[in-house]
Amino acid sequence: MFDFDMLGLKPTLAKTLKTAGFTEPTPIQNQAIPLALDGHDILGLAQTGTGKTLAFGLPLLEHLLGLHGKPEPKTARALILAPTRELVNQIADSLRVFTQNSPVKVATVVGGQSIGRQISTLSRGTDILVATPGRLIDLMDRGAIDLSSTRHLVLDEADQMLDLGFIHALRRIAPELGTPRQTMLFSATMPKQMEELSKSYLTNPKRVQVSPPGKAADKVTQSVHFLPKPAKGAKLREILSQDPDALVLVFGRTKHGCEKLMKGLVADGFNAASIHGNKSQGQRDRAIKAFREGSVKILVATDVAARGIDIPGVAYVINYELPDTPDNYVHRIGRTARAGREGEAIAFCSAEEVDLLKQIEKLMKISIPVASGTRPDPVKVEKPQRGARRRPQGSAKRKPQGSGGKTNAAAGAGNGQPRKPRRNRRRRAA
Repeated sequence: MFDFDMLGLKPTLAKTLKTAGFTEPTPIQNQAIPLALDGHDILGLAQTGTGKTLAFGLPLLEHLLGLHGKPEPKTARALILAPTRELVNQIADSLRVFTQNSPVKVATVVGGQSIGRQISTLSRGTDILVATPGRLIDLMDRGAIDLSSTRHLVLDEADQMLDLGFIHALRRIAPELGTPRQTMLFSATMPKQMEELSKSYLTNPKRVQVSPPGKAADKVTQSVHFLPKPAKGAKLREILSQDPDALVLVFGRTKHGCEKLMKGLVADGFNAASIHGNKSQGQRDRAIKAFREGSVKILVATDVAARGIDIPGVAYVINYELPDTPDNYVHRIGRTARAGREGEAIAFCSAEEVDLLKQIEKLMKISIPVASGTRPDPVKVEKPQRGARRRPQGSAKRKPQGSGGKTNAAAGAGNGQPRKPRRNRRRRAA
């Protein structure tokens, strides 16, 4: 174990670390920072809330502070990709704490904000660009950013980027980056596709791992309530009423479901807000700010929108609905017990979700303690086939147009007669 004084950092960085109260590194920082300072590619595995941002941010800033001159217009010396707007903003805010008294500039580009303003910002060049992949490609297509001089690439929450299908965007972005470069990939879980990703984009990486993939933070207390779906609302309100001053993060599965749940809580007198994909970036930023400051006590969120919520004071994470992907459960409960604090993760499980719970317990290699109810037999939920249209019961299939059951093609041809061409109704210019 080292302390930050042993790294021989630039004076501005060392001073800022002390001012911000950073004295001892977390386990992931302890392993990753010395290797990254030496220029190695890094494959870092650690659950959320363990200090990954500083694990890649500190070596990045140290390298950039050693460069001379300003970045060229429309260029970025380092690129950090993250799956959501919230995580992009959280990373940038964390890095700006260390760049206040330095020439290093940090810029962000995300969807849902003025692309014109982002083009203007990038026109001056930046040292660190933190971006969501989709908006970055939009800017590349417009010629607003040139990545040929980018020598550092960081992929944060890489497993979530895979879940969201950003692998195709990464294949588009990576060839545009400069070489040689240092690449650091950080993730809370290690699916098989992640191994393939690391082989494609990392060169002889040093693997650092502070806990087995799928393991929750040590200070998270987990429990599950077995109950029918209609009873979830009453159980949620019961739990919320027991500790009304606590910050509570409630997870739902869909945008519409989260919005409906939030409005129901507000109608019952609870101080709640919501974040999901149907909210504008401004609405999401305001909701997270109010939650962080404590003026909103309950935040209802979907998985995608909640990435990047780095709020140490979250006391409870309630899985109102279990996620479809077990890895997302690990990410969800990682929103509590951050920065060494304790936290509680509570799950609601109906008969339709028993199989999802089994997958979660298999991934985490634990049996989650039962707080109430009895584990029901699983109920198989049939999903409609993709592309199939549901027809109301009792309704008959529509017959093809035309007499005598002729096909649409025959009917449309007027019983064998060629169809007349459509007239051009535009008036001729005089």
